[in-house]
Amino acid sequence: MSPPGDEVLADLPGQRPAIVHLLRLGFRFEPALLWISLGSTVVGALPDALVAVWLGLIAEALATPGAPDRTLLLVAGIGIAFSCVGGWVVRSGSQRLHDRFRQRLAVALETHVARLQATTVGIEQHERPEVLDRLAMLRDQVFTLDHIFLSLFGSLGIAIRLLVVMGVLATVHPAMVLLGVAALPPVIVAAGVGRRVSAVWEGEAANRRLARHLFVLQTEAPSAKELRVSGATTAVAADRAAAWDEFQRPLQRMRLRAGLAQTAAWAVFASAFVGAVAVSAGGARDASAALIVVAAGARLTAYIGLAATEVNTWGFFIQGSQRLLWLEDLVERRRRNASGSPPSRLDDGIALEDVSFRYPGVDQPLVLEHVDLRLPAGSVVAVVGENGAGKSTLVKLLAKLYEPTEGRILVDDVDLGTIDAVAWRERMAGAFQDFVRFELPAQSSVGLGDLPRVDDPLAVTGAVVRAGAVDVIERLPEGLATQLGPSWPGGVDLSGGQWQKLALARGLVREDPLLVVLDEPTSALDAETEHALFERFAEQARAASEAGRVTVLVSHRFSTVRMADLIVVLSGSRVVEVGTHDELVARGGTYAELYAIQAAAYR
Repeated sequence: MSPPGDEVLADLPGQRPAIVHLLRLGFRFEPALLWISLGSTVVGALPDALVAVWLGLIAEALATPGAPDRTLLLVAGIGIAFSCVGGWVVRSGSQRLHDRFRQRLAVALETHVARLQATTVGIEQHERPEVLDRLAMLRDQVFTLDHIFLSLFGSLGIAIRLLVVMGVLATVHPAMVLLGVAALPPVIVAAGVGRRVSAVWEGEAANRRLARHLFVLQTEAPSAKELRVSGATTAVAADRAAAWDEFQRPLQRMRLRAGLAQTAAWAVFASAFVGAVAVSAGGARDASAALIVVAAGARLTAYIGLAATEVNTWGFFIQGSQRLLWLEDLVERRRRNASGSPPSRLDDGIALEDVSFRYPGVDQPLVLEHVDLRLPAGSVVAVVGENGAGKSTLVKLLAKLYEPTEGRILVDDVDLGTIDAVAWRERMAGAFQDFVRFELPAQSSVGLGDLPRVDDPLAVTGAVVRAGAVDVIERLPEGLATQLGPSWPGGVDLSGGQWQKLALARGLVREDPLLVVLDEPTSALDAETEHALFERFAEQARAASEAGRVTVLVSHRFSTVRMADLIVVLSGSRVVEVGTHDELVARGGTYAELYAIQAAAYR
C-alpha cells in the first residue's frame, strides 16, 4: 500500500484522458439525449451558415449583364426565408433539447461526484486544506461540467458554419481563405485566457473557501447566536468581504491583461477583414464580390466571437474533468488496496501492534506513538485520557477512517489494512461526539444508522430504547413520524441533549456488529444520565459476547467507565496504563490520580 496521504494529492490526470472520460460518462448517463442534442446542433448550424450563400447568389444575380437573373434571385429569396424561419424553428427546438439534456446530465454528474466523495475509504480528504481546496474547486465545477457537452456541440456547429463561410469566400478568390488564418489570434488568445482564469481559481481556492465559510456563518442559525451575542457580525462580514477581494484581485489583474491581448488579436483580424473588402472591391466583379466578402466576413466575425467564447470556457471545464477523474482514481486505488472481507465473528479480538500515527500533510508530532494494545473479543473497553491524548484518533484508526503511519491493526490476526473499508464498516456501529443533526423525520434520522432497515419501525424503536431516547420520541407530536428541524414546515427543534440521544440511537440500530465505538456520545448529557447509559451499554455488550463483539467507550468522566472490562489510559500520545478499574486504582498511577481528582469534585 502507498503511504497514507500520498494518493490524495497525486498530480491531476492529463487533459485528454480527463475529457475522454467525461464524454464516456455522458454516454453512460444520457446516451439517447446526447445523440439527439448533437444531431440538432448539426442541423441547426446549416440554416444560419447558408445565409452567406444566399447573399452570394443575390450578388451573382445582380452582377449578371443586362437584367438581373430572376431565377437566382428567387432561389436566394427562398433560401433566405428558409434560413430565417428554419433557423428559428431548429434553434427553438434545439434549445429545449439542450436544456433537457443538460439538466438530466447535471443531476447525474452531481450525484456521481457526491457518491464518490462519500465512498472514499477514509476521511483525509475532508480534513486536509490542500485536498479541500481541490474538492471545493470540483464542487464549484461539477455544476457546469454538463456544459462541456453543449460547448462541444456548439464548437462543432461553429466549425460547420466556418467551413461554409470559408467556401463562400473562396468563390471570390482562393486567397480569401487567409481570413481564416487571421481569425486564429482571437481564438488562441481566448484559449489562453481560459487557462489563466482556471489557474487563478486554483491558486485562490483557499480565499474562496474562506469567503464561503464566513458567508455560511453569517446566514445559519447555529452561528448566528454567538455572532450576535459577541457583536462580531460586522467583523465577520468585513472579513468575508476581504477574503472575496483577495480572491478577486488577481483575477481582475489577469482579466485586464487578457483584455489588452484580446483587443490586439481582434485588431489583427479586423485589419485582414478590411483588406479583404478593399481587394474584392477592386476586382472585375466589384459590387458582387464586395457584397459576398462583407456578408460572409460579417458571419465569419460572429462565428469567431462564438468560437472565442467557447474556447474561453474550456479551461474551466478541462480542470473540472481532471479533478473528477482524479477523485475517481483515488477511490478506485483505495478500494484496490484493500479488498478482503471481515470475519463473521471475532474469536481473538483486535490488536494494535506498534501503531504510530501522524495526520497527513501536517508537520506535527505523532498523535499516537508506538501503541501496543489488545482488545479481547467479547470485551467492553473504556479509553480515557486528557484532551489531545489521542482517544478520538484511536477510534478513527479502528473505524478505518485513517491508516496507521506505522505499525498495523489486526482483526483476528488479519491486517485491517487489507480489509475492504465498506465491508468493515458494515460490521461496525457507534456514535461520535461531533454527531450530525439529520433534519429528517425521526424514523429516518435514527434509521440511517442501518440503511437496509431505515423504514423498519421495530428496528428503530429497539435502538431508541437501547439509547435511552424513549423520552425524546414520546415528546414528539407525531412520534417517529415527526419532522425534525425548525427550518422545515412543521419541523420540531430539539435540545442538544435530545439530538445527541437520537444520534446515539442511530449508532445502535445495526444488528450484530463486530465493533461498537462510542466516542464521547453523551457529552451533552449530565453525568448521571451518562452513567446509566454506559451501564446499559456494558450489559448489552456482554449479552452479545458470544459473537465476540468489541465495544470501545471513550469518555472524560472516569466514574462512568468503572464497569468496563478493560480501561486504557492514554497520555502524551502513548498508552501508559491498561487494566480494570480496581487494578488501576490499586496501582496508584495516572488513572488513580485523575480518578481521585474527578471524584473529589463530586463530594
